[in-house]
Amino acid sequence: MTEAISSQVKRFKKIQERAWAQHGGEKLVRKLMPAVRGPRPLAKSGDDRWLAEMTRCIFQAGFVWRVVNQKWEDFEDVFFGFPPDKIIMLSPDQLDRFAQNPRIIRNRQKVLTVQHNARFILDVAKEAGSFGKFISAWPGEDLVGLFQLLKKRGARLGGMTGQRVLRNMGKDTYIVTGDVTRCLQREGLDISGSPSSKREYALIQQTFNDWHAESGLPYSHLSRIAALSMGD
Repeated sequence: MTEAISSQVKRFKKIQERAWAQHGGEKLVRKLMPAVRGPRPLAKSGDDRWLAEMTRCIFQAGFVWRVVNQKWEDFEDVFFGFPPDKIIMLSPDQLDRFAQNPRIIRNRQKVLTVQHNARFILDVAKEAGSFGKFISAWPGEDLVGLFQLLKKRGARLGGMTGQRVLRNMGKDTYIVTGDVTRCLQREGLDISGSPSSKREYALIQQTFNDWHAESGLPYSHLSRIAALSMGD
């Protein structure tokens, strides 16, 4: 598969040069790269922080991010700092009251995901020691497998929501944004404008693996540079 894809997709250096040309050069583009945490710091990240970031990204999805961020201190207060062991003990009545609390965004379905994802985190932590350890150990060459797991076992963590959680927490991951998709299409990858099938994600993963091997850059940086090469 690697040879077939490599014959279709141009070398990453060309994409990198296009991003530099459109954004003021290599030094300025470097400043736009997302932070990537090493395996040890990522493994030490608390389960409460994972639940908080899942919740933030879920509430941001389809909504104005700025509003969510402005209310975030209230979110932290209402949900007691997001300790999964306490969140799973909340009664349906308590969750209903949270969903009506004007200090946060009153979306009941999204509020209910907090408890579901708390259980998900605790289940994984029981298996791996902590959620951070589990994520830290997941190999970059199979990020698509991690995306699928988040979608299957978590609540509202499919697609870019789960990918953004990983990125925001410092996991080295790509995000399949519209610009990244268009970049991949321009470079010859046979995927749709909104890739979702296993076939498409297998192609995307292999392409990022090839680019990673070629450039030595983190997957997060490859993804950001690909998006920047489209002009935004």
